[in-house]
Amino acid sequence: ALGTAPSEKVAPASVCAQSPRRGKTIAMLADSSQLIQIDGAHGEGGGQILRTCLALSLRTGRPFQLSRVRHNREKPGLRPQHLVAVQSAAQLGAALVEGAHVGSSELTFSPQLTTMSAGNYHFDIGTAGSAPLVLQTLLPALLAADGVSTLHITGGTYNPKAPPFDFVARSFVPALRLMGITLQVELLRPGFYPKGGGQLRAVITPCARPSRLDLLTRGPVLQQRATVLSAKLPAHIATRELDVLRGALRWPASSFTVRELPDSYSPGNVVLIELQSERLTEVFSCVGERGVPAEDVARSCLQEAQTYLAAEVPVGEHLADQLLLPMALGEGGQFLTTQPSLHTLTQIDMLQRFLPVHIAVTQKSAATFLIAVSPVG
Repeated sequence: ALGTAPSEKVAPASVCAQSPRRGKTIAMLADSSQLIQIDGAHGEGGGQILRTCLALSLRTGRPFQLSRVRHNREKPGLRPQHLVAVQSAAQLGAALVEGAHVGSSELTFSPQLTTMSAGNYHFDIGTAGSAPLVLQTLLPALLAADGVSTLHITGGTYNPKAPPFDFVARSFVPALRLMGITLQVELLRPGFYPKGGGQLRAVITPCARPSRLDLLTRGPVLQQRATVLSAKLPAHIATRELDVLRGALRWPASSFTVRELPDSYSPGNVVLIELQSERLTEVFSCVGERGVPAEDVARSCLQEAQTYLAAEVPVGEHLADQLLLPMALGEGGQFLTTQPSLHTLTQIDMLQRFLPVHIAVTQKSAATFLIAVSPVG
C-alpha cells in the first residue's frame, strides 16, 4: 500500500499503471537526447542498478530505460520490493512509468517534477524486502525537496545482503553528517526475512549540495562492540555466535552482548560488530538464515570486520558504495577503503552516466584503495 499526506502534490500510485496515452508519451522519449539507456546486466547486475537509476533520475530529472532488469539474479526482473521502490519514486517525481510490474525485465521511468514536494510519506513493501534500501533510494530526491520530509517504511529491517537498520543508524547517518546532511532514523519495529513486518521512520532535512568529504586516515579504534540481536529464537543460537566472536576477538567481556527483540514482528537473528574510530563508525553484520549454522553466521561477520581492521582504512566495503552517491551530488571528496566490490564499481559507472562527475579508483597498497570523487564544472 502506498500513500502520502493529503497535502502533498504528488502523483498517486496509479501513475505506474500503463495506458495507451502514457505508453505513447514514454515511447517518444526514446528519441530524446535526455533518455539514458542502461543495461541491467552490467556489473553486479542486481537491484542496486535499479535503485541508483531511480534515485538519480528523480534528482536530475533525466528519464531512463533499463533493460534486462536484475539479469544476474536467480529470479531476474522486478520483485515486489523493487516494484515498491519504483512506485514510491514515481509518486515523488510524478513519473510516467512503463514496465512497473512483478517479473518485468524492462522499465522506462520519466519524472515530471523538477522539485520534490516535502511531506509525510508512507510506503509498505508488503514483503520482507529491505526498508533501508527503499530509504536510500528516495533520500537523494528528498535532500533537494522544498522542506523537511518524513518517511514511514514497512518491510524488512534485517535482511541478508542488505544494510541492517543498525548500519544505517550508526554508520551511514553519521557519515552523512560529516557532509552536512541531517538524517534522523528510528526503528519502530524490527522485521526479519522472510516475514518482514518491520517499520522504520526517517526525517530528512534538505541539503541540496553536501559538503566535501575527505576520509584518508582511520586513527585508533576508540570503542568496539559485538552484539547479537535475537527475536523469538532459542537462546543457544546467540550463545554459540558470541562464543565464536569471543574466541577470535579476545575483547573485554563487556564488549559482548545479546539483545532480545521481543517486539519483532517475525523471528530472526543478526550478528553485529561495531568499530568506532575518531571520525567514523563501521558496523559489520550477518543475518542468520534457516539452514545456516550459528557459528557460520558469526564467522562471516567476523571475517568482514577482520579484513577491515587489517587494511587500516577508515571506510569499509559496504559504506564505500553508499557514500559515493551523496559525494557525487555534492562537492566530492576522497576516501581510503578496502578493495572495491563489484557493487562499488557498478555504482561508479551509474553515477558517471547521470552526473557530471569523475570518479577515480587508485590502488595504494595490496589491501588499500583510494576513491576520489570530483564534480566536473
